Amino acid sequence: QVQLAESGGALVQAGDSLRLSCAASGRTFTNYAMGWFRQAPGKEREFVAAISRSSGMTYYADSVKGRFTISRDNAKRTVYLQMNSLKPEDTAVYSCAASPKTGSMRSIKVYDYDYWGQGTQVTVSS
Repeated sequence: QVQLAESGGALVQAGDSLRLSCAASGRTFTNYAMGWFRQAPGKEREFVAAISRSSGMTYYADSVKGRFTISRDNAKRTVYLQMNSLKPEDTAVYSCAASPKTGSMRSIKVYDYDYWGQGTQVTVSS
């Protein structure tokens, strides 16, 4: 089992920056690729970004590429999502997830993630 706990969500204005954190406990953190997903009210869950076990590979949704950066600190068992130039359409509940799958980050699908956090709310006002 892996337990994931997100933090850092807030109400911000368009153009602001925010950093989300996801702390992991339980099984060996470095056995998992990590991803961030988001879900806005009335919409389906959407992939945001993913990072490999050793941080050697990252992958982003087109909607956040160039604005968001995913990173991880394996010593702290934490994955981060740095969000810059936030837009109102970024408003959502952001969740982190852990996947034991290896290979390219692009190949990891939502159903490959075995463990999920509860999420943290990000609201971007215009």
